[in-house]
Amino acid sequence: MMIDGNRRWARQLGYASAAHGHRAGAAKMREFLQWCDDVGVRVVTLYLLSNDNLRKRDSQELADLIEIIAELAEGISRMADWRVQHVGRSDGLPPELARVLADAEERTKDHTGLHVNLAVDYGGRGEIVDAVRSIIQKHDEQGGTLEELAASLTPEQIGEHLYTGGQPDPDLVIRTSGEQRLSDFLVWQSAHSEFYFVEALGPDLREVDFLRAIRDYATRDRRYGG
Repeated sequence: MMIDGNRRWARQLGYASAAHGHRAGAAKMREFLQWCDDVGVRVVTLYLLSNDNLRKRDSQELADLIEIIAELAEGISRMADWRVQHVGRSDGLPPELARVLADAEERTKDHTGLHVNLAVDYGGRGEIVDAVRSIIQKHDEQGGTLEELAASLTPEQIGEHLYTGGQPDPDLVIRTSGEQRLSDFLVWQSAHSEFYFVEALGPDLREVDFLRAIRDYATRDRRYGG
């Protein structure tokens, strides 16, 4: 799920700060996760903060976003039997946010309900780089040569070392606000995903919009690259 349009929503309603839009978007994400749980979705990934956002957003807006994301992670980790997992890098995050995400993971590690990935300081291309580095490091520790690694490397091996290693690839990617681009989100995992674009801005997303996306997905003939 790519919730987009929070800042535009706040601007259209006359709010002086984008934080109002981000808070409304976070509240909508709690609703969205409940909708997913209600229809039997097992894994959801929320794109909350990209690598680029972390480095390029206005400092006050970024500070507000970090606080809002921390509150969202904390709240989700205490909802139902949901399991929370941070997908992204931790070393570039403010220590408090990194701690909240780690605590949410630890608190829910034994939960068996909806699996919620929180993509924070996330970038799809960076994820692939990290996966390849991990594979090289492991191979080197085992005493293998680069020639051997080059000969044996497979897509499955890279997939196992992604942040989402062990999880199924997403069947459906939804983006709000009418924008039709991937924005470095799940670049590897979404190679065969279906896409659905909603005109509504993030905070205005309705359950009926979500159900239409599910119905539309159910009618598609997935050819997996055909």
